[in-house]
Amino acid sequence: MRIVACVKACPDTQDITAAPDRTLSFERAQFKVGTYDLNAIEAARALADETGGEAIGLSVGGSALASSKLRKDVLSRGLDAFNVICDDAYSELDSYQSAALLQDALGQLGGYDLVLCGAGSSDVYAQQVGNQLGALLGVPTLNNVHKVSVGSGKAVVERLLESVVQVIEVPLPAVLSLTSASNIPRIPSMKDILAAGKKPVNQLSASAAVPQARVEVKSVLAPEQQSRQLDVYDGDVGAAVAKLASYLKAL
Repeated sequence: MRIVACVKACPDTQDITAAPDRTLSFERAQFKVGTYDLNAIEAARALADETGGEAIGLSVGGSALASSKLRKDVLSRGLDAFNVICDDAYSELDSYQSAALLQDALGQLGGYDLVLCGAGSSDVYAQQVGNQLGALLGVPTLNNVHKVSVGSGKAVVERLLESVVQVIEVPLPAVLSLTSASNIPRIPSMKDILAAGKKPVNQLSASAAVPQARVEVKSVLAPEQQSRQLDVYDGDVGAAVAKLASYLKAL
């Protein structure tokens, strides 16, 4: 069984700085594997171990994917191989363009049984790529997946809804988007990191023109900062608690 985990190279949020005019600077930001994509990688490894299959990574994007450090980080988390479509022209993709390129790349892999995505990318978090990829592939597609198991030609999926757990059986191949609570991503050991350097990274090229963007980003600004009121209630504890309770009720 071939299980594909889709990942995205995202800027490290702790390195992003905000200017007084609320614009963001990414100059110091290093790219790393998207936080939510780690769940897809972990699930792919676990399912591959259960079925005796292989877990491979797939990513499309800009030159950040050329980083040997990022590639080794991806492979150290349990994947058997990493496949990338990497080009500066793909640095700013919307969700539909990303899905189209992933569809193209999957067609070059020579078959797959299950495609796993994270809940969303840790930079944009549109939560659309998995759904759009499944639609383009014409296969069963589910999001908000909390648990998945695979059998002979099918997957049994649990989805956490507001007040119930929904259990769905879908034929394979399929595309599933996992919640961040679906598993606990592993922390690579030194042995894993060293072994990652020997695993294959396959550079792919888009076989067709990338579709035009469906979404236009007008601006990206940091939230407006609000000063704290810093109301302090001194004196008797009982009186202070009464004042606090009155204040909270008035909100």
